[in-house]
Amino acid sequence: MKSFFTVILFIFFFLSCTTVKESNNLKAKSISKIEFSTSESQNWYQKDYLEDNIPGISLEKWYRLNKKKQKDKNIIVAVIDTQIDIDHEDLKGQLWTNTKEIPNNGIDDDKNGYVDDINGWSFTGTKSGSYVVWNRYEYVRIVQDWGELFKDKTESQIDAKDLWRFKEYQRALKTFEEKNKYYRRWFKSLNYKVRLYPKAKDTLKYFFPNENYTYKQLDSLYRKYKTNEKEFWQRRDDGDDDLGALIGSMIANRDMHQNTFEKLKDQQTQLDSIVNKNLNIDYNERLPIGDNPNILEKGYGNNKISNTIKGVRTIQDHNTMVSGIIAANRKNNIGIKGIADVKIMPLNISPSGDEHDKDIAMAVRYAVDNGAKIINMSFGKEFSMHKDWVTDAFKYAEEHNVLLVHSAGNDSEDLDKSMHYPNDQNYEGIRGVCNNFINVGSTSKNLGEKLVSDYSNYGKENVDLFAPGEDIYTTGAGNIYKTDSGTSFSAPMVSGTAAIIWSYYPNLTAKEVKQIIMDSGTAYNFEVILPGTEDKKVPFSELSKSGKVLNVYNAMQLAEKVSKKKK
Repeated sequence: MKSFFTVILFIFFFLSCTTVKESNNLKAKSISKIEFSTSESQNWYQKDYLEDNIPGISLEKWYRLNKKKQKDKNIIVAVIDTQIDIDHEDLKGQLWTNTKEIPNNGIDDDKNGYVDDINGWSFTGTKSGSYVVWNRYEYVRIVQDWGELFKDKTESQIDAKDLWRFKEYQRALKTFEEKNKYYRRWFKSLNYKVRLYPKAKDTLKYFFPNENYTYKQLDSLYRKYKTNEKEFWQRRDDGDDDLGALIGSMIANRDMHQNTFEKLKDQQTQLDSIVNKNLNIDYNERLPIGDNPNILEKGYGNNKISNTIKGVRTIQDHNTMVSGIIAANRKNNIGIKGIADVKIMPLNISPSGDEHDKDIAMAVRYAVDNGAKIINMSFGKEFSMHKDWVTDAFKYAEEHNVLLVHSAGNDSEDLDKSMHYPNDQNYEGIRGVCNNFINVGSTSKNLGEKLVSDYSNYGKENVDLFAPGEDIYTTGAGNIYKTDSGTSFSAPMVSGTAAIIWSYYPNLTAKEVKQIIMDSGTAYNFEVILPGTEDKKVPFSELSKSGKVLNVYNAMQLAEKVSKKKK
């Protein structure tokens, strides 16, 4: 018999998982730590450190003490993200409306290149009126598209102008081979366990005929098994070592309950999509869209920005959560209070997988051309096939005085050493291709060594500041509210703050707003645990360029000073 204990440890870990995640897929972009929040902690991030001893953004303090009147009540924040629930009660009336377009007449009335774009645009919309659910990972697309040029070649055979792409191809190929092998092996093992599960469950009935066992009884049975494995299987021997291992893991697993098999099936479905879509070189996610992913063009996709399309499974609510943080109705006395009284322009580019650079670039340009002042981008990836397209779009936004706010990512990595996209860096990794890009890490409500979220990326040069992103209560698709975590929710804190600043001081530039937000943050002069480590401590000030946490009250005080100097 195989080492039973070794197999149990593996399957115990396996059965304990409830979601399947690809490490470079943000969209996670958020950390799956969802639970319904209690009323006491729903708005912790809006508190003030000095008044409440909570490391929030001092939003409530500013609203309470502010006596000034807005000068611009028409600030638009574009949220480049997934589909959105346009029927959510707390987002009603909060969406941007394109008044130059006549709804549903099939004509591009304002001649902006998009037909019937009333509230935004879905760049992943299909010709049938639905939307793409799965994308391949960017490294898979690179292996497919660049393989013809670089396969089996050495660096000495490559022209200098193609050297960067060649190195990225080599890195992508290595990543693809590792991930493909890992997930296929896992998928094969999982399929086998799904087939075995009913038999293992039936075998467990030998010890508990009525299946009314408790965790304590399962633990007791497991201890007996560990004490005398041979005698245990003499009592119930199905002649299958793997079956024995599976039963042992069921006994050891404290999450053993009626829904375990459903969880296994759900994992099977997720892994099937990863193996056969995300990692499948031959999968063509652009086919239902009908565009050419290798050229920049307007008009592809559709105007169906909501994830409430009849007959389509609702699995994308990231945009709903992000938008709620920024702009949930502050006056309706239901749900939550968004940071700013602004209009959200939803732009869909994020299926499960990695975003296309074409969609990123075109969404940025759409936002700029249609009046957005801030663009929130709570997504990221480790590779970028067409970085030049995105860089040019970022420069276009800079030329039009539009601020770009990006989430730093949830990989516990130092972005000064590890490249993540999109960014404001050149091909050598040096920042400065534009001055309107701000990268945001995540903090928690813990004052002290656990202030920085353990999943947050950081970087003295490539992360600009931190904002609350852990245990954030916000709107969710299906007209619900829930708590979630990730740098995805730190970025909209900054986007909302920038919107407030501009609504009172419209003469400021994007570069000035960025600097105001960085300079006015709250500095915490203590050491924190470095993300990705158990107990390594570093000064909080060393984890970002500003060394600070977003502070709305301070930002508004500084914005007033800077604005007055310009008059």
